[in-house]
Amino acid sequence: MPRTLKRGPGWQIGWDEDAPEFAGLVGGDDWALELTAAELEDFCRLAGQLAETMSQMGAELMEEERIACELESDRLWLEVEGFPQSYSLRMILLTGRRAEVGWNAAAVPGLIQAAQTLTIF
Repeated sequence: MPRTLKRGPGWQIGWDEDAPEFAGLVGGDDWALELTAAELEDFCRLAGQLAETMSQMGAELMEEERIACELESDRLWLEVEGFPQSYSLRMILLTGRRAEVGWNAAAVPGLIQAAQTLTIF
């Protein structure tokens, strides 16, 4: 898969295997952040784990309860916050160039689904 970009309302995620340093990309409607291959791999893995956790928490919480969960690697930190069926996602890049980005609850399901189908690793 030499180059791919998946987009939906409020999100985008991409991969360019020919890029010299920043082969990955995540973004929203009007912004984007380039990531290294390792950072994008961490993003996809951690976002999937957080989505699974939120799904499992649905059976444990009352309908009106909100929850926040976070995971991190040595490259980035991710947090989901909201209800098990509707939550926002925030990411902080922990490497030398530093960045903080986020997606609203409407964008998260499509972004996570695309991240799980981005078969580059």
